[in-house]
Amino acid sequence: MHTPEQPAATRPTSRDVARAAGVSQATVSLVLGGKWRGRVSERTAESVRAAAQALAYRPNLAARSLRLGRTRTALLVVPALTNEFFAHVYTGAAAEAARHGFGVVLYPSPDGVGPAKDPFASAPASLDGVIASSMATDALKAFQGTELPLVMLDSDPADRTAAAHVNLDVADGMRRVTGHLLGLGHRRFLHLASAVPSWTFDVRAAALAEALRGTEVRTARAALHVRAAHEAAYQALAAPGPRPTAVICDDDILAAGVCKAARRLGLRVPEDLSVTGFDDMALATAVEPELTTVRLPAEEFGQRGMEALLAVLAGERPDPAELPAELVVRGSSGPAPAV
Repeated sequence: MHTPEQPAATRPTSRDVARAAGVSQATVSLVLGGKWRGRVSERTAESVRAAAQALAYRPNLAARSLRLGRTRTALLVVPALTNEFFAHVYTGAAAEAARHGFGVVLYPSPDGVGPAKDPFASAPASLDGVIASSMATDALKAFQGTELPLVMLDSDPADRTAAAHVNLDVADGMRRVTGHLLGLGHRRFLHLASAVPSWTFDVRAAALAEALRGTEVRTARAALHVRAAHEAAYQALAAPGPRPTAVICDDDILAAGVCKAARRLGLRVPEDLSVTGFDDMALATAVEPELTTVRLPAEEFGQRGMEALLAVLAGERPDPAELPAELVVRGSSGPAPAV
């Protein structure tokens, strides 16, 4: 049954929230406006949020936008919607934004990479800021020359065009997975690398090269699709010469393609060939055997990106953040086969 909208006269106001929380209206404005850090204690901020929730208080965002000159809207630019990782990034960013009365518009770069047209007739008039993955850097050309603050995710921290950076420790993730395979006796490797030009994949490749110095490493590249990974892995594994005993993939999607190629060649995973992924998305436990992979905290990643943007909008300069990676060992990796 449809519930009629609460009449304006009976809607709770910021004064009602202040009274319920035992604070001033100015404190309510700071907390609900996301500007309380350094001015209000965490305990007080939580009391204000609890009072607002109990009263079902909703700020007048239209009036606040006119007063502040802001739309309370952020744009999250990702390379593709088909990659589950970025769906989790969006979930984390949107949840954090909602806690501060912000909305998040999700904008995928066409075809996963490459330039994109400005999705708004006037971006500065429609947005307060932009959060973007380094894999979608070209899509940001639409916003060059604007004064919109930019928070970059998984990108070179030396890039000064961004107001803040939030990164994942992908280098450590790659060191962990290579160390795991070396410990299992593997000395011949195939690196199935992403064909997407991106800082994050460059960092993974550099960490892998350093960790596997002195061993035999081949490199093949594939688009982030199972079919492309299948064909690239098949060609690399069927090539003349000693076959690699382990394949290290830049992404779980690539690893799934490798597993298909192994079956096509009559190879058993992990008895004949160990396969590892990166990201630990749902696909990692959908394949058989389940993938050994590197887990990245995607939702927290989006949350921290939104936190950084809110801090920039509040006039702060957040320190660069780096979130840890975790090795998850499953059935797709095992001891190197006897020569």
